[in-house]
Amino acid sequence: MTAPNILLITGDHMRSDLIEATDDGLRSAPLYPHVPTPHLDRLAAGGVSFSHCHALNPICVPSRASITSGCYPHKCTGTKENRGRLKPEMPRLAQHFADRGYQTTAIGKLHYLPYMPPGEPRTLHGFQYAELCEEGRILNSFDPDGQQRGLEEYRDFLSDHGWGGYERSHGIGNNDIHPGTVPFSAELHEEAWVATRSIAAIDRHQEQHPDQPFFMWSSFTKPHPPYDPPAPYDRLIDPRSLPAPLGADQPGLMDDRDPEVRIRDKRFGWDRYSPEMIQTARARYGGLVNFQDEMIGRILTHLEEKGLLENTIVVYTADHGDLLGDFGRFFKSSLFDGSVKVPLIIHAPQSDAETGKRNQLVGLHDLFPTLCALSGQPVPDGMDGQNLTPVLKDPTSAGREFFVSQCFDSPLQKYMIRTEKWKYIYHESGSTEELYKLEGKDYELNNLASQHPEITASFQEKLKAWCRENGDEMIFDDAGELRSHPGDCPQLKAEFTIGELGWRKY
Repeated sequence: MTAPNILLITGDHMRSDLIEATDDGLRSAPLYPHVPTPHLDRLAAGGVSFSHCHALNPICVPSRASITSGCYPHKCTGTKENRGRLKPEMPRLAQHFADRGYQTTAIGKLHYLPYMPPGEPRTLHGFQYAELCEEGRILNSFDPDGQQRGLEEYRDFLSDHGWGGYERSHGIGNNDIHPGTVPFSAELHEEAWVATRSIAAIDRHQEQHPDQPFFMWSSFTKPHPPYDPPAPYDRLIDPRSLPAPLGADQPGLMDDRDPEVRIRDKRFGWDRYSPEMIQTARARYGGLVNFQDEMIGRILTHLEEKGLLENTIVVYTADHGDLLGDFGRFFKSSLFDGSVKVPLIIHAPQSDAETGKRNQLVGLHDLFPTLCALSGQPVPDGMDGQNLTPVLKDPTSAGREFFVSQCFDSPLQKYMIRTEKWKYIYHESGSTEELYKLEGKDYELNNLASQHPEITASFQEKLKAWCRENGDEMIFDDAGELRSHPGDCPQLKAEFTIGELGWRKY
């Protein structure tokens, strides 16, 4: 038998508690009973699912950099912001497999920087073939009027079907949470396009390279805003049936929490949204999740019909989640679970993995070494990620003692340390600290930092040690202590206009 094929499937803004198999059971009102995901459920039933998988950085570009390199963003790009570019010396997932005889293909959203102008080679990091849907980002950079072809294949596809530019005709931008519906039929939606082109790429591979394995990244763009499923998925979920967002009905809950998240209502205008609009946005988000699940089902069924599924490692995960109304906020770049936790399902039929759920602390940087191990390939030196095959084989296998996530550069740096029993968060802004005990339901409602000063101090020392060991020096001031800026630093006080981050074409 040839080396196994690898199919990496990702969503964007996909919370871990949308899938029963990856929900950790720590919410009193999980979302998954309201959002059908039968195909992901089927994938999980035949594989291993993780209930404590985290983004290393809950923002798109750094998170995708960690998937691609197996390293923390501050190492592989030099920044914890959304502008990072992989350093030349870093390993690259697709290139690693291409160098070892795999045919590598990317379909959908890569979000690799820099975006390149027409006529110049794209930033693909080792993918030999790619068809892109970057949600208008490349168009916005080089052709905002949409007059050129070859920048984003999905836009060309819509134009070929007479709907060019109509993906944004509802007037909702990439970071807006207004609920909407695209005006064209479901088969023209970007999620359907990713599935259709992934299936076509599988068939092309079988015709042109039947003796070589493939590595494919099918990267869905949703449920990233805009929350705009096609009909009938826009009416799949009754917004009145959904549980309320966590803590949204508790005024003052954010007073001792993340300063950056606390001001987002002014940046996005969320303080003007009614509870009914928020629930409708959540329902449309759920419709996108169900639609994506059906499109994943199409790909899995095609692999099965072609006799390929039993020799294909299939992974499903996401770059980060979405607060989705929790704490009165939406979006990412938060270290609350809704944003920083992601689903992870690994279906490796040719391995001796024991199916079921795992509770070990894992992260997206673990994918690179794990896929190498599952496919019999060498693991590059210097990666931060761990090979998860021992955990796949043995549910009782020891995992990490703690997990670290990071976000933003100074003066808005923030870090999370999570252990089996505790979750600690440090914010450079205002030296704000959060401490949560991982027991009971809705544990993030109770910030215990002031009640347990000794535990809080011990986590701060653990964070210092980790940053020193991992070369994250930006967090230290001249005295070697954790940086602290006033809670009213200019970056937080700045009045962002709604037009800067939302209500835009792309």
